Amino acid sequence: MANSTFKFIIQGREAFIRLIDTLSVEELNRIPEGFNNNIIWNFGHIVVTTPALCYVRSGLWENASSIKFLEDFQKGSKPTRQISESEIEELKALAISSIKAIEQDDEKGVFSAVKPFSTSTYGAEMVNFDEILITTSGHDNMHLGYALAQKRLIKQ
Repeated sequence: MANSTFKFIIQGREAFIRLIDTLSVEELNRIPEGFNNNIIWNFGHIVVTTPALCYVRSGLWENASSIKFLEDFQKGSKPTRQISESEIEELKALAISSIKAIEQDDEKGVFSAVKPFSTSTYGAEMVNFDEILITTSGHDNMHLGYALAQKRLIKQ
């Protein structure tokens, strides 16, 4: 199951990247009325959240402080600055490369132990790595949905 889940996560992220590629840096950074974040925040958030869930909850990392862009996009954060074109390009690359790295680590069996936890988004307890992957896919697509709604407002 994990292989097909990784494939689906990558496909969802590629769809998010295609959305990003249709907008200017200014549009990606604009916070539409009724929202407290923007399209690039939603994208950056999924990029930093997945490694945190996978490595911290499996006990491989003590915390997520080593994740690039964590402060800008972690849960509870809001956009505080303009994200540059070069940072957007780096986020796009990380969106795919981080999932491929997690997949390689999964193939090596490094995620054998998971500390059970519940996310605030869904409230369901996750007790194994497959559940983390499934939740990641849902979380990614929820934020893609927000970004699609934000794009409609920005393009009005």
